[in-house]
Parts: sequence; C-alpha cells; structure tokens
Amino acid sequence: MIPIGDSVRSRSTPYVNVTIIAVNVIVFFYALSLNTFPNPQFGFLSELDLFFYDWGTIPACLTDRFGFDPEANPRGLAFLCPPGNDLLLTPFTAMFIHGGWLHLIGNMIFLWVFGDNVEDAMGHGRYALFYLVVGLAATAAHIAVNQADLIPVIGASGAIAGVLGAYLVLYPRATVTAILPIFILFFIPFYVPAVLLIGFWFLLQLWSGVAALNATDVVGAGGVAWFAHIGGFVAGLLLVRLFVMGRPRPPTPRAGMRRRWRLGR
Repeated sequence: MIPIGDSVRSRSTPYVNVTIIAVNVIVFFYALSLNTFPNPQFGFLSELDLFFYDWGTIPACLTDRFGFDPEANPRGLAFLCPPGNDLLLTPFTAMFIHGGWLHLIGNMIFLWVFGDNVEDAMGHGRYALFYLVVGLAATAAHIAVNQADLIPVIGASGAIAGVLGAYLVLYPRATVTAILPIFILFFIPFYVPAVLLIGFWFLLQLWSGVAALNATDVVGAGGVAWFAHIGGFVAGLLLVRLFVMGRPRPPTPRAGMRRRWRLGR
C-alpha cells in the first residue's frame, strides 16, 4: 500500500517538511555523482562506498567511541571509522542519505503525506527538533541490537517512523488515500483509516525485527534496519504530546473523503 494523501487539512505551509525532503533529494543526487568503481587506494572501496562509511552511522564505531566493547575487528574499526569528531555527526548526517531510488522515493512519499500535518500541529521549530530527536532515537535502537556491526546505516526511515507515531496520536480518526500497485502502470486506489495503515506498518516492522533477532543478520533480509523503525516509532508515540504542548488543537479530519482527497498537504 502506497499512501498518496490524507483527510487532514494543514493550516500552515510545511516549510520544514519541504526543506527536509529537498535536502534528502539534493544529497541523493550528490551521491549519484560519485564514482562506483573500486579503488585499491581505499581498500577497493569506491567513492560512493566511502561516502556511506564517512557519513552513515556505523554502530561499532560509536559503541567503541563511547567505551563499550563492540567485539568488532580492531582493524576494521581503525580502517572504517570516521576520524575525529566527524563520527559524532554521523547520526545526524545519516538521516539524509539514501542508497537507491526506491529507498528515497518510498521514504519521501511517507514524509510528504504525513509530515506536513505533524509540523502543522507542532509548529515549524518544534517539528524540526522533533524530527532530529526521533531520528536519533531510531539510531540508538538500531545500535542497541547491532553493537558490533561495521555496516553503515543510512536513510530517513527511522525519523519518518517517529513522524508516523506522532501522526497516529494526533490524528487517530484520519483517513488515508492509498494505491495498490497491480501492474507496472495500473493502480487500485482505496481509502483506509490511518490507524489501520500505520498500525499494520508498525506490526510488520515489529514482526520482522523479532524474526531478525533469531537470524544471524540482526538487520534482516535486504539490509533493513527494523529496530531503527521500531525505535523511531515508539519515540514518536511517547514524545509527541511534549512537542505539541501549548499549541492549538490539531484540525479534525475532513468529512467526505471519498469525494474529495488531496495529495500530501
């Protein structure tokens, strides 16, 4: 199911949400410009690989920096961990890096549909801070179960999971317009309660994360950081009331969703 709109009308222009999407797109196109050929000078890593390792979050590097024994290969730590304080920036920079078109487009669709309403409820400044905080919570959850992992984690999905958690608390009666791809150019549109779509999404992340714990690869098949999604979502659920404190109540979802729906905002 791919969400393309919802029944909640925003009262303000989502400047922060649009800026976050724009930064993600700009960084992605920068990554596309990098060389993908292995370079013997860099241990047969390409320019793109180095970009991911320098600015993605490597769990073992952070656990080693903060005095935990990550049980990772010391040579790997010395070779792959970003130098100096650049390492401490990676939990922030990793939120704006994506590994492919589907990774980017999928994340940005969810952020476009749900992020504007959360920003509307919180205000621009609080939403920017909320996005970073839940993104850090997502990273912390991933590191907690992947302490010795030398593979960088990248993507906005952990922070977006926090946005979904906040949306679920703020707009539990909202309706989402979604499409179901049948063939390459054929889609079936339908309407689904937000609580059902987001709830099903979270249960899928939880089930996949628990299943991955019993596998040799805790990250899971396809390199998905399930616990980043889980941690971000739970953080969004728990922190949203703090970030809307003193703000006007969110608008009630519009009636007549089946006759009138919107894309994103």
